[in-house]
Amino acid sequence: NGDYPFKFGTYMGCDAMGNRYYENRIDYPFGQHRWVEPANIHDFDSTHIPPEWHGWMVSMNDATPSLEQEYIDKMAKDTIKGEISHAPYQSNIGHQEPYFNFNGMHNQSQIRSRGYGIGNHVVGLPPGAPDAYYTQPGSPYNEASIRKFEMQGKLDEKRAYKSEMWRQRLMTVAEKAAIEQSEKDEWTKPFEVAKTAKRLSLREQAILARGGTLSK
Repeated sequence: NGDYPFKFGTYMGCDAMGNRYYENRIDYPFGQHRWVEPANIHDFDSTHIPPEWHGWMVSMNDATPSLEQEYIDKMAKDTIKGEISHAPYQSNIGHQEPYFNFNGMHNQSQIRSRGYGIGNHVVGLPPGAPDAYYTQPGSPYNEASIRKFEMQGKLDEKRAYKSEMWRQRLMTVAEKAAIEQSEKDEWTKPFEVAKTAKRLSLREQAILARGGTLSK
């Protein structure tokens, strides 16, 4: 067009990365009527456009993300809730860590440390910073789900164990044999008592069955 290399249009909004979006439906044909001015013209790629603005850029919808959010908030306010929701978030995105300088990457699954606590210089994640992607409760990567390491007991001052299997591995052959003998004695004790107990006659058994007592 005759405006090259300049284009004139209406400012429609800006995303989190600083990219500015414009529209002119009068002077430009369809397909050229929407464009973006990148925040960093020296390092820009189409993947730097977030999904909500990408839909507007390719004319999948005419409402900008800010207008869509206003509509969603209005409908949520006017909607009569049938049941009380205890969900911590209003969307399925869940908790998100603070953004870091990750070069315009919107796939947060890549915003992770390349090693424990060393960060990721490729995406600009500093050392010691938490990964930027969401982890579900119960995941071993979720800090709230990591259980504190605790010992269950100890055989002596130098032999502590955290599970029954661990305790069995730490025990000596003599200790295992002593425990087995103790359990055997405990199991046979009632039989030994029964052998030495006085046998009751039928008359004495009948008295005890009626709730009576025997004289010594």
